[in-house]
Amino acid sequence: MYLGSDRKVKQNLRQLVLTKGAEKYVFRYEQGCEDSLLDALVVQAKDTRTNFDWFDAAVLSFKLTQSLITEADKILSEKAPQMTEPLE
Repeated sequence: MYLGSDRKVKQNLRQLVLTKGAEKYVFRYEQGCEDSLLDALVVQAKDTRTNFDWFDAAVLSFKLTQSLITEADKILSEKAPQMTEPLE
């Protein structure tokens, strides 16, 4: 499943993968479209034709949150002023 607005922005393409037994769920989304990804997880969890359930949606939501936190930390550390001497 691909979630995004403009296919030409390949460098911002992300994916979350869940392997559950013999099934593999792959969700591809563009950076900035995380809300659409969460909506898609809800749709899949509600769909009784698949084995994807609410626990699976929670696991992928957690993985998404962890990746966003890591990305935010990286951005903040790059933009933070570099200290040459320790504070006293």
